[in-house]
Amino acid sequence: MNERNTTHFGYQEVAEEEKARHVAGVFDSVAERYDLMNDLMSGGLHRFWKAFAIAKSGVREGWRVLDVAGGTGDLALAFARKLGGRGQIWLTDINNAMLARGRDRLCDQGLIVPVVQCDAERLPFPDDYFDCVSVAFGLRNMTHKPQALAEMRRVLRPGGRLLVLEFSQIWKPLAAAYDFYSFHVIPRLGQMITHDEASYRYLAESIRVHPDQEALKLLMEQAGLEQVEYYNLALGVVALHLGFKF
Repeated sequence: MNERNTTHFGYQEVAEEEKARHVAGVFDSVAERYDLMNDLMSGGLHRFWKAFAIAKSGVREGWRVLDVAGGTGDLALAFARKLGGRGQIWLTDINNAMLARGRDRLCDQGLIVPVVQCDAERLPFPDDYFDCVSVAFGLRNMTHKPQALAEMRRVLRPGGRLLVLEFSQIWKPLAAAYDFYSFHVIPRLGQMITHDEASYRYLAESIRVHPDQEALKLLMEQAGLEQVEYYNLALGVVALHLGFKF
């Protein structure tokens, strides 16, 4: 008897080969108002989390930077400004609707950057190419996280660094209040703003099944990254992990 490998889609167990289709459905649905929902859900804090990641990246003029699962282009835009017209910033995402919004947003700012629709688990870039790779709020949606992390390490040059900005495990005394907000307030906001409660319920669930701070650090180390450290933001609601390739 053949048994299918399964993985998490929120709290559901789905066949591994089906997860990407389910995730695509979520982001196709929410892409148009994704940025507005981010502002509402986080009270604008996501902007500070991303700014912190940019500051910790150490990116300088002339570097090559890859933003994986870059969505609507927040980090790509900030990296482009750090590069000052020199170097390269590549924006990638597996979802066409999100990528199109990111491309248009960058164009509206007068920035023409390479945009590639691709799977983070099979990056179409050569070994040892980028100085910095980032993934913000995208890793938890990937089916095979160890494979995706290994791919991100592969395309880094020796001395390059990977930044993973992702929801994580909140300080335990606040967990009950955070759960109420995540499962009762956010889905209602999603229904009001995007007319899609289910997608935002999935996003809340996906945070709970994502590796916590220490588990993600271990995954990065197992992928071959070194000197891995993390910074808790908003009492652990979000964590920035940083690792190097030597």
